[in-house]
Amino acid sequence: MLGFESILPFLKPIEHLLRDESISEIMVNGGDRVFFEKNGFLEEAPGIVIGEKALLVAVKNIARRLGNDVSEAQPILDSRLPDGSRVAVVIPPCSLRGVTLTIRKFNARNFKMQQLIDLGTLNSGLATRLENYVVARKNVLIAGGTSTGKTTMLNVLTQLIPVEERILLIEDTAEIHVAHRNLVRFEARPEQPGIPPVVIRDLLKAALRHRPDRILLGEIRGSEAFELLQLLNTGHSGTLSTVHASSAALGLQRFVSCVLQSGVELPYRAVKTNIGDCVDVVVHIERRPGKRSVSEVIEIEGYDPEADRFDCRTVFPASGSNP
Repeated sequence: MLGFESILPFLKPIEHLLRDESISEIMVNGGDRVFFEKNGFLEEAPGIVIGEKALLVAVKNIARRLGNDVSEAQPILDSRLPDGSRVAVVIPPCSLRGVTLTIRKFNARNFKMQQLIDLGTLNSGLATRLENYVVARKNVLIAGGTSTGKTTMLNVLTQLIPVEERILLIEDTAEIHVAHRNLVRFEARPEQPGIPPVVIRDLLKAALRHRPDRILLGEIRGSEAFELLQLLNTGHSGTLSTVHASSAALGLQRFVSCVLQSGVELPYRAVKTNIGDCVDVVVHIERRPGKRSVSEVIEIEGYDPEADRFDCRTVFPASGSNP
């Protein structure tokens, strides 16, 4: 199990959870409460007691093993293992009930579209529609909450890109599987002692100099949204990205908010007009106990400044709504 072997010596009480491939996330709430997500359901692991002092020593050792530090002066850790799994820590005094440790495992499964159909994530008709969007080089935004399967959907749609196209993939943390031979991968770099950060916005600015046919952005989170919008405005089509939002309409609003965070002084309605012109489709995924599924797909036809709304057509599950 590449990655976990490096931290297992510090987490013996939950080693069996780390090794269980059906468990996707482990949450340690202080030294005496452990929860995990398995097959889409959240469960408590009874009888596991790590101990607060032992847990604090463990997370400090894990931080050092990952080239970071966690202390009272720096009580928050957000890092990743070599396999892409995420390790998040908050320690006292910021974590009031003891050390909080959350490990999100990297999903090594490379899902295919048919598997998503079999799992009930979407139906065959919608799968065909999504494939048509990708082949037609539509700009697609995948929206959803935490752990809804946005990255999995992005992975699947990426497989539909013609093999002769050159793909440039930009991520904060490497999570997306792309099997294309002509692939360029850029990853952001956090700030380190004496070394400045390289942020997603920097990488997007550099993207067009490398002649991509497609740009894939792992997630829209902040001011990099302006650079993405600039790329889309120059006619760069076929872009795929994800955004954290609880509906398709709010996915568009989240994009607007992120552009406005860039510090570039653009009128609010000008931003919405540009997004209405550039984003073609929003796919929203929701998570329910034991299941993740596409809940809504909208096609964006523009922006109406007088009504201050995006002109949209809901193609799944019904038509006629206007976010």
